[in-house]
Amino acid sequence: MGKSESQMDIVERNPPKSKKSCKSWTSLEIGLTTIVVLLLIVLIALIALYATRKDKTCTTPSCVGAAARIIENMDQAADPCNNFYQYACGGWLKKHVIPETSSRYSTFDILRDEMEVILKDVLEKPDNGDPEAIQKAKTLFKSCTNQTAIERKGGAPLISMLTDVFEWPVAADNWDETHGQNWTLEAIIGEMTSTFGKRVVIDLFVGTDDKNSNVHIIHIDQPNLGLPSRDYYECTGAYKEACEAYFLFMINVATLVRKDKHLNINNSEIRNEMSTVLQLEKEIANATAKTEDRTDPNKLYNKMTLSNMTSNFPLTIDSKSFNWKDFINQILSKVSLNVTDSEPVVVYAPNYLKKLAPILSRYQPRDIQNYIMWRKVMDLVGSLSTTYKETRKAFRKALYGTTSENAVWRKCANYVNSNLDKAVGRLYVDDAFAGESKQKVEELIEQIREVFVQNLHALNWMDQETKTKAEEKARAIRQRIGYPPDIKNNAKLNAEYKGLNFSIGEYFKNILQNMQSRQTKSLKKLREKVNKEVWISGAAVVNAFYSSSRNQIVFPAGILQPPFFGKGQPSALNFGAIGMVIGHEITHGFDDNGRNFDKEGNLMDWWTKQSARNFKDLSQCIVNEYGNFTWDLAGGQHLSGINTLGENIADNGGIRQAYKAYQLHVKKSGQDGLLPGVNLNHNQLFFLNFAQVWCGIYRPEYAVNSIKTDVHSPGKFRVLGSLQNFEEFSNAFHCTKNDYMNPVKKCRVW
Repeated sequence: MGKSESQMDIVERNPPKSKKSCKSWTSLEIGLTTIVVLLLIVLIALIALYATRKDKTCTTPSCVGAAARIIENMDQAADPCNNFYQYACGGWLKKHVIPETSSRYSTFDILRDEMEVILKDVLEKPDNGDPEAIQKAKTLFKSCTNQTAIERKGGAPLISMLTDVFEWPVAADNWDETHGQNWTLEAIIGEMTSTFGKRVVIDLFVGTDDKNSNVHIIHIDQPNLGLPSRDYYECTGAYKEACEAYFLFMINVATLVRKDKHLNINNSEIRNEMSTVLQLEKEIANATAKTEDRTDPNKLYNKMTLSNMTSNFPLTIDSKSFNWKDFINQILSKVSLNVTDSEPVVVYAPNYLKKLAPILSRYQPRDIQNYIMWRKVMDLVGSLSTTYKETRKAFRKALYGTTSENAVWRKCANYVNSNLDKAVGRLYVDDAFAGESKQKVEELIEQIREVFVQNLHALNWMDQETKTKAEEKARAIRQRIGYPPDIKNNAKLNAEYKGLNFSIGEYFKNILQNMQSRQTKSLKKLREKVNKEVWISGAAVVNAFYSSSRNQIVFPAGILQPPFFGKGQPSALNFGAIGMVIGHEITHGFDDNGRNFDKEGNLMDWWTKQSARNFKDLSQCIVNEYGNFTWDLAGGQHLSGINTLGENIADNGGIRQAYKAYQLHVKKSGQDGLLPGVNLNHNQLFFLNFAQVWCGIYRPEYAVNSIKTDVHSPGKFRVLGSLQNFEEFSNAFHCTKNDYMNPVKKCRVW
C-alpha cells in the first residue's frame, strides 16, 4: 500500500504535457493501481494466514534442536492416554543409565552436570584483575581440588578441631578425667551452634518471625538426624541395611581417629560406646515429630518469653539443670549480643522438648558428648583424605545406592557455589548468561499471574471476601529473575566476603572458616530488620523458589535455558516448561503452607471459615490421589500424600495456569511454527515438554530415602497426577472417559 501511494503521488506532481493523453492514461493507471493494491492486500492476507497455519514448520536451529530432543526422549509406541510419562519419557529412560556416582539421574541433573563444567572452567581461569570476592572463590576451589595437600594431612585437621571442642570421648583417652568433670550440655551444643552452625540435640537458629515478617527472632526446634528420617531407626526391613551401615560408619571413623592419634585400639570398647550413641540417637529420633505432623505452620508457632520457655521445658543432665539463658547467651556472645528473661522465643517443637528431658536424664555426659561429636565428625569425613572417605562407602551405598565418589572437581564446584554463591553467580552470569531472557520471563510471569487471578475469581468454592485478599496477595508477589544486581557491583560483592581469607593448602580450615562466617551472619540478624529484597538463591542454580515470609518467587539464571526456556523455542515449549514452573511457584503462595501467610509474608488467617473448610476438603482429594500411587522402586511403598501435598497442589495449579496463559498468548500473537518431524500440534507439544522436564531414573536405595524425606513426588507421579486432573490434557490427546490418564474423578484446588 505505501509503495503504490507513493507512485500515485509522483504521477500527480508530474503530469504529462498532453491533456488528452493525460486524462486517458491517468484512468488506466488508477485502474491498474487499484488492482495492484487489491492483489497486495490478498497477498498480505495469505502471508498472515500461512504464518498462523498449524502445519507451518519452524526450521530454525532452536526448533530443529528442540525437535530432535523431544523425539529422542519419546516412546511413540506408548499410548499417551494410558501412560503419558512412558509416552513422553520412554526414549529418555531407555537411553540413560545412572552414573555410579549418582543416586538419581534426571533432566535437572543433566543441566546441573553441565553447569558444573561451566563453573569448573570459570573457577580455574587465572586471575585477570578479578575482584577480591572472585579471587577468594578461586582460591577456595583450588584448596578443595588440592588433593596432594589433603592426602598429606590425613586426619590431622579433624584431630586438631576435636581438641578445640572438648574432644570426642571414644577417640580420646582419659576423657572423663580431663573434660567430664566440667562438662555441660550448654557449653558443648552452644559451641557447636555458634562456631559451626551444627545444631544437635537442640536446634537453635535466628530466623524471620512468622507473625511479623519484618523482624528476626530466636527459634527453638527439634534437630535433624544422622539418618534421613526417624523411620530408619526401626533398623528393620527396608531400613536394616542403612542402619547397620550407619553403625559400621561410626565404628570405622572412631577407630581411624584413634589410630591417627596413636592411641590403643580396643574394638569391643569402641563398638560398645558407639552402640550407646546409636541407641541415644534412636531415642532422640523417636521423640521428634513426624514430618506429616509438622505441615501446619500455625501449630508449629509457639511464641513465649525466654523465662516461660525455661519453666516450660526444664532439662537435667547428670544432676545439673540446663540453663536456657546461659545457653543462648553463650551462642550470641560470638556476635556480642545478649538476651534477658523477657526475650521472645518461638518454639517449634514443644512436644519434642518435653520428651527430650527424660531421655537425656538416662545418659551420662560421656554418651551425650560422644553423640554430639559424632554428628559433627560425620559431616567432615568427606573433606579429609581418601582413607577417611572410604569409611563411609557402605553407608553411602545403603542410603543412595552409589558405589563411587563424585569427581573431585564436581564436588568442589558445588561446594564453592554453595558457600560463595554471589561470587560464583557473578562468574556464571558473566560467562554463560546473556540476560536477554529476563524481559521475556517477566512477561511470562505477568501473563501467568493474570491467569491465576482470573481462575481465582472463577472458583465457586471460595467466597468473594477471601478471593479479594487472595488477589491482593497474588499481585503483591515479588519476582526475582536471573541474578541479584549487586553481584555486578565489585564493592558490594567484595563486602559480602570481607572477613574470609582462604589458603590453597588449608582446605579443612577454609571449611571451618566458612561455617563460622555463615553462622556469624545468621546470628547477627537477631537485632536487624528483615531485608525482603535479599535473594533467597544464588544465580548458578537449576531450580526455582518461593518464600512465604517474603512472598517472593525466584527464577535463577541457571534454570533459564532449554528445555525450560529458550528465546528461539516455540511458545508451546516455553509455556509448558518454565511457564508451568512459574505457575507452580505462584501457587506455592496458596498451597497448604503458603495460604497461611498474607501478602506481606505474615502468618495470619485471612480466610473465611467456609473457604478454609472448602480448601481443606479439596486438598484431601489430592492427598488421597497421590497417596494411592505406589512406587515399585521403593518396594511398593505408597507416596505420602500429606508430605507432598504442597508440591502437588503447586504442580496442579502450575500446569493449569500455564496452559490457559498459553491459549491467551496464541489468541493475541498467533501460533508459532510446528517442530520438524514431530507429528504433534502445539497443545500436545505443551504437555509433552512439561512431562519431559521430569524424565528421570532413581536407584532403589534412594527411592526408599526420598519417599520418606522429599516433599516432592517422584517425577513420574508429578506428570501422571497433574495431567490426570486436567481435562484439557485429555482433550489435547483425545483420551476417552475412564482411560488411565482421564479418570472420572479429578482433583482441583486452584
